[in-house]
Amino acid sequence: MPDTGAGVHLQDQLEILIQDFRTSAEPPMPVFVVHAQDSTDDDAVTGLVRQLYAGQEAHGTRCAVAQDVYEGPTEVRRAAAMVRALSEPKKWGGPKAVYRRYAFPRLRLVHAIDDAVAALGDTWPAPAPGSPEAGQDQRQRLLDQLARQRWRPQGTARWRSGLPLFDMAHILPASLVTVLAALLARSDWFVAVAAGLAFLLLLTVLNYVLPGRAPIFLWLRRESRWFMTTTFLRAADQDDPTEVSLLRPVRSWKAIAARAYDVAEALTAGGDFHLQLCVLALREDLRDNHRRWSWDLRGFKRPRPPVLFLPHADDRNGGIELIRAISDVRSRRSELDPLLVVAAVRSHDVPRLERGVVRTAPDPDTAPPRFGERLRTWYREWARDLRAEQSPSRERSVLPWVMKIPVPHDQLAPVEERRHHLRAATRPTLARLVWALHTLVLVIALLAAGTVMRADSLQDRYCSASVLTANRHTRLERTPGGDTECIGIATGGVRFADWLPEQKPSDEVRTLTADDETPWSVDELEDRIAGQNADVLAHHSGKYVTVVYAGPLSADPAGSSFVKGAEELAGVYLAQAVINKNSSVKLRVLVANGGVDLGHQEEMAEAIAAYAADDPTVVGVVGTGRDLKSSRATTRTLLEAGLPIVSGTNSATYLPREFANWFSLAATDEWQTEQLGLIAAQLRRPDRRQYALVLARDTARTDDLYTDEQARYGQRMLHRQGFTRLEPRRYVLSGGKPELRSHAQEICRGSRVPSVIYFAGRVEDIDPLMTQLGTEPGCAGKPLSILTGDDLSKADFTAGGQSVAPKVTLYHAALAELKAAATRTTFYLSAAAYLPGLQDRRVRYDSPALASGQTALAHDATRALYWAATRDDRPQSRASTWVNLRNVKIEGMATGTIDFTRAPLYGDRTGHSIVIKRVRRAADGTAEPLVLCSRTAGDTKPLTVKECRIR
Repeated sequence: MPDTGAGVHLQDQLEILIQDFRTSAEPPMPVFVVHAQDSTDDDAVTGLVRQLYAGQEAHGTRCAVAQDVYEGPTEVRRAAAMVRALSEPKKWGGPKAVYRRYAFPRLRLVHAIDDAVAALGDTWPAPAPGSPEAGQDQRQRLLDQLARQRWRPQGTARWRSGLPLFDMAHILPASLVTVLAALLARSDWFVAVAAGLAFLLLLTVLNYVLPGRAPIFLWLRRESRWFMTTTFLRAADQDDPTEVSLLRPVRSWKAIAARAYDVAEALTAGGDFHLQLCVLALREDLRDNHRRWSWDLRGFKRPRPPVLFLPHADDRNGGIELIRAISDVRSRRSELDPLLVVAAVRSHDVPRLERGVVRTAPDPDTAPPRFGERLRTWYREWARDLRAEQSPSRERSVLPWVMKIPVPHDQLAPVEERRHHLRAATRPTLARLVWALHTLVLVIALLAAGTVMRADSLQDRYCSASVLTANRHTRLERTPGGDTECIGIATGGVRFADWLPEQKPSDEVRTLTADDETPWSVDELEDRIAGQNADVLAHHSGKYVTVVYAGPLSADPAGSSFVKGAEELAGVYLAQAVINKNSSVKLRVLVANGGVDLGHQEEMAEAIAAYAADDPTVVGVVGTGRDLKSSRATTRTLLEAGLPIVSGTNSATYLPREFANWFSLAATDEWQTEQLGLIAAQLRRPDRRQYALVLARDTARTDDLYTDEQARYGQRMLHRQGFTRLEPRRYVLSGGKPELRSHAQEICRGSRVPSVIYFAGRVEDIDPLMTQLGTEPGCAGKPLSILTGDDLSKADFTAGGQSVAPKVTLYHAALAELKAAATRTTFYLSAAAYLPGLQDRRVRYDSPALASGQTALAHDATRALYWAATRDDRPQSRASTWVNLRNVKIEGMATGTIDFTRAPLYGDRTGHSIVIKRVRRAADGTAEPLVLCSRTAGDTKPLTVKECRIR
């Protein structure tokens, strides 16, 4: 710390200015020129400045001290050499200085141009006539030299710390943008990182490895923007561009090249321009280093201004010229800068500064004020007069920014140590605590952890997710077997087939698994539907309607069909392919999955409704083909969304009675059992008591409502036909298999063995039932009839998929009469032309892939909904589609005539397709199915006992 009176007071004055600077007052920073009143004290004044330097460095101020001698032919060049030395960041800031080192990009750019001019020598810009340089473009010569220097001063390292990171301020953000773009495109995180690293490597190679060129992002650097916008430099030629633009790199490069040539020419002319340009660049760099509202808030983290100490300001080091240049540049510019200069000048050099604060000797006082009071008075006067003293018309106002401080001899003597010295507040600023490297590391760590957690959460919740985003139209749910299934409506690139087990090759055709009964896969159907959709959107904008297929598209290894909705989806695709080939209004199909047995159909319906709210082309839904306890909520959700439903296979009796948006091609459970009553009437012998019972699957822990309806209506039908009804029985599933042995024992070994069993179960349970009835004493080898509903239409008796026990006759309903309608439809020709695995084959109504009627019903339902949505060959709104459905009557469909014209509101319609089949065991052990009676769709003539005779 200073130990003289003048040193103590000057140190206090410096701390007062630093405190004002810290509190955002932005005080004008003078050039303190300290000189002795007596020339014999010149060395003492030099020591005083060195003491001030030591004191400020101890306080953590960023200080730089100039040498005594700098090389140069003139005093101006020596002053410029001093400024060049100050462009080294290590010159500023001792070990106690906070935050990172200063950066001087503007000053380094000026030095680079100066070095390029020096390297070209006296032959530039006017080479001798006849020399090799005379025929060259002098501007290009300069640019080539700057390119060889990489637009850096000569002798500087090509990159710092051995790594090519000098231009990372632009290369890293560009690479980060590449990563974010890949993430927002919902690429996998490793793909995004790989893209960013590849882009980083490419830019690094272009920026550093290729020789003889300017840095790739030179036109975006802050020094380039300053270089082109400062009014200090004279404008370039009018024919050249004079501005830089983010979106015009070529134009910006031409502007920078023109300005560099213009400045280089001015540097060769000599004079004060070089020094003043260096001072201006130094000043602008220091302003930028203390800019408060920068991205890193560096101005808030550097609360103490930089101080330049000149212990010997004379002609040997150019200090006097530097002081003059600082004052001149400040007078030409209107912005304040933070640089505080403290210089010691010998007494004989003081006149070179032309004027000071005290113009005349003060009047003698009986009690003159102390030196510290005079110092503060001088500063106030200097600050008050600064505005007027900068006027160019003011006489002797060349150095208005210089504040001369004459130091009397008595103030240079040592003083007793003071207990307290003034010091600006030293507490860390809030920006240092909150917006600092450790905070950044903590924030990055938290963001990284949060991003990873969010990515994991998105991957666990949604079928298609990246690090930052997800397709929220589909979600992941658990199957009853503990596997994962994708639920919702597929948009974008989502494919439900991606969540099915891998396909296995077959000797004949492609299959989903070893138990698949269709020659096509869900993957193939989804791809073909996506192809049709892409063509519709690309070539028929505004001339299409959208239909959503909602079905069970998850894997069910324990079911009768591995993917229950595969056959229905084929019918929907077939309808789309035929419509889009032959109709002016095109059909777009979106696929929705409700999970195994539609166990998540409520979530599926919510996803469909949410999507339809944003897409007015969605006119209705095809599917929801299972009767479940959630069917009411599903139908209500779609009703509230304004979406009509056309189902091909859902035989619920209550849905058309409760919901106006429900249309189904399937005969209701109640009506089916009435038709099966024609068979039960023939099995009943009036001359004796006959027992009958209902055997149904237990639905207490399931969502199945079809079984309950079948059991209820079956029980009612048996009573109406005069059978003595036994207590209904419910069997449970264990490991996906029915437990029927105990029921068979109790049924067959009792005193009241039933002659008729109404089986309210699923098709996959029929084989275990037949096994038990064929082996249990009391039933084995004795006549027994089993009646059941339309779920048995999925059974493939002809191929040996299901069997019938000896003496057991099975009667079941089916929803689609295909044989009678086959002669009046093009359905089978279209199937052979469009469906995968059926090309170039002869396809009939009894072909294994189509015999169940699932594909035909879904096809007809889609055609009916499309007809209503395109009345008068124009796309209709979903409200109009809903209304138009009650006017639908289409002939030539796969199941007959689809006719909703006689469908009452909230009531049962007539004209359903129906088939009553009988299945018996043949002599060779196979099952022989036989159609007893049937009606095609649209035929309202009632079935009779005579038509459905069993004998």
